[in-house]
Amino acid sequence: MLEEDYASKVKELLDEVQDRQAGVIKQAAALIADSIINDGLLHLFGCGHSHMLVEEVFYRAGGLVPISPIFETSTMLHEGAVKSSKIEKMQGYAVHILDNYTLKEDEVIIIISNSGINSLPIEMAMVAKRKGLKVIALTSTSYLSKRSRHPSGKKLYDLADIVIDNMLPYGDALVKIPDTELHMGPGSSVVGAFLINTLMVRVVEELRASGITPPVFVSGNVEGGMEYNQKYIDQYQERIKHL
Repeated sequence: MLEEDYASKVKELLDEVQDRQAGVIKQAAALIADSIINDGLLHLFGCGHSHMLVEEVFYRAGGLVPISPIFETSTMLHEGAVKSSKIEKMQGYAVHILDNYTLKEDEVIIIISNSGINSLPIEMAMVAKRKGLKVIALTSTSYLSKRSRHPSGKKLYDLADIVIDNMLPYGDALVKIPDTELHMGPGSSVVGAFLINTLMVRVVEELRASGITPPVFVSGNVEGGMEYNQKYIDQYQERIKHL
C-alpha cells in the first residue's frame, strides 16, 4: 500500500534526522539563543511551500516569541503558484524584500529552501550576510551536485554559517508509483516542521542554561492565555512587523 510505504519512509527520515542532525541543531540553537539574550530577533524566510515552515513557528502556542517572519506574498502560492516559482528564480529581488524589515547585526536568519539552488534564497543569504546576520540554512544536501541557478555559482549551502540537512532525496517525493517513473508523497514539509520545532525547543534549553526565562507564547484558547501573551505582544509589537 502506497500510504504505508509513505508512512514508513517518513518515520525513517524523522529518526535519521533526529540522530544525524542533533549536533548541528545544538550549534544552531546556541547561535540563536545568544542573539536572543542580546535582544535580537530570529528572522525566517522561505519561498513557495517552504514559507509554511516560517508560519509554523510564528505567533503560536508553545512557540518562541521573538520570531520575525519575512512574508513576501509574491513568493507564496495564493498569489499564483507558477508566478511564485518564477520569482524564486529571479535575481535582484532579495535586497528589496529585506529593505522592508529591520535587521540588526549579529541577529540570525533561517533561510528555508529544499533545493538551495534558486536565486532568491541564495541572494537572501548574501544580503543578510552583508547586513551582518548569521545565516542558518534548512535545505537538502541531495542537490549539492546540481547546478546553481544564480550567476555566482553559489548554492544556499555554500553561504550558510550552519546547514541543517533535512536529508530528503533529490526531487523530495518519497514514494514510487508502481509501473511508472513517477514519485509522490513529499517529505520536506513534515520533516522540516519536525526539524524547525526541534530547533526551537533546543533554543529554549540553551536559554534556560543561561538563566533566562524563555519567552514562549501559550495558547490563546486556554484560560488566561491571552492575558499571559499580551505582555510579549506589548514588548515586541513595534519590532516584529507581522505581529
